Formats: sequence, structure tokens, C-alpha cells
Amino acid sequence: MRSPIVLVPACVNPVGLHAAHTAQFKYVAAVADGARCAPLIMPALGEATDFEALLDLADGILLTGSPSNVHAGLYGQAVLDPALPLDAARDATTLPLIRAAIERGIPLLAICRGFQEVNVALGGTLHQSVHSVAGMSDHREHKGHTMEEQYAPIHHVQVEPGGVLARALGGVDRIMVNSLHGQGLDQLAPRLAVEARAADGLVEAYRVRDATGFTLAVQWHPEWKLMDNPDSLKLLQAFGDACRHYKKTRIK
Repeated sequence: MRSPIVLVPACVNPVGLHAAHTAQFKYVAAVADGARCAPLIMPALGEATDFEALLDLADGILLTGSPSNVHAGLYGQAVLDPALPLDAARDATTLPLIRAAIERGIPLLAICRGFQEVNVALGGTLHQSVHSVAGMSDHREHKGHTMEEQYAPIHHVQVEPGGVLARALGGVDRIMVNSLHGQGLDQLAPRLAVEARAADGLVEAYRVRDATGFTLAVQWHPEWKLMDNPDSLKLLQAFGDACRHYKKTRIK
């Protein structure tokens, strides 16, 4: 059987003087090396996207992190800090893609911004500034640190027993994760079930409770130095196995 195809929706960013569809190398490598699937970068065309054509090709979807935030208007709020980057083209592409993929049962792994996108796509809301919320920790990276320091494991998450994440990790109940996000989950969408929390109570992982396929979203970055992190590798392998199962069963 040929490798499963995993769609990796792109961001829109300037490259030189021109706008470009971009996907960071580490996410594409995570699909290829960790999940052992064939990554296919999907342009952020919004309403011009032929979602059905792309989903007919897809055996999985990986939603990446990004410096940009989901537009607050999509969950009924005004943007609190206009200086923070947005990506309207990505919003217009990923939110309908998420809903359609879940209904088809296509395996989905969402990371950081992707984690926030799924919650918003299904009717949840976000804290636009987690560190400003009473009782919450500051989950942002230190901009003055090296990349190695920014992506280093910095806090534990408590894993819910019996869930998708716990099974992928082999039943462990706590892992160390990195933390590079200023925004985070506020109201969890009704269709979602918590898979892990940080010590301050912030949701760090969830699944779609009624999805027929593998769905898992994490706030941290398992793609960073994936092959050196056994927990992250297990997570990507579980996603890849789900993509292979979906490909095999839909052929029949």
C-alpha cells in the first residue's frame, strides 16, 4: 500500500516582496519521519478551496502551529492586541476543513494554533492573553532565549486516563512539554473532551468525543526535535497508524 497522504494547511506569509503559502519544515518532517506518511502542503485559498477534492485525497490532516492567531471575531470577541499577527486566509481555509474532515472521519492531529483552530471551528472560545487571566501561568516563550531554550520542556501536563493521548503514550499519566503560546482555551467546544491539563488548569490536549476517526489536539509542540523525544514520537506514530488504517479501510 502506498503511503497515506496527510494534508498540511499552509499559512500566508511574506517571502521577500511577495505573499507566499508557507509551512515550517519541522511540521512537514514530523509527518514524513514521525507518522511515516506523505505530507502534502495545502494552500490557504479560503473560499476558493475545493475542499471535497482535497479531502478525497487525504488520509489525514496535520494542523500546524504559527506565529499568527485565530481572529477573535470568529469566536465573538474584539481583537485585544492589534499588534499580534493574524492570518485571515488560513482561518478561512482551516475552519471549514476541520468540520468537513471530522464528519468524514479523517484522522486529525492539531498542534498549537491548530489546537486553537479546532476549538473555534466547533464553537469554543479562546483566552487572547492567558498570562493576563487570574490564576493562570505565563505560557509564552522567552523571546530573548535561543530556539533550543524556547522549545525545551518546561512544565508537566496531567494526562486523562483512558483517552486517545493516554493510549498513544502507553498509559503514562504525566509528561513534560514545551510551552510557546500566549493564547489558550477558554470555553471548550461542546463536542470536545479534555485529554490533558497544565498545573494551572489550562486545557493542553483534547479529542473530539463523537468523531469516528482519530482526533487529537495538543497545545505544545511535539514536532520539535521529534526523533529525540519518545513521547512525541509515540504521538506521531499513533497518528500515522490511524492514517494507514483510514486509507486501508476506505479502499475497501
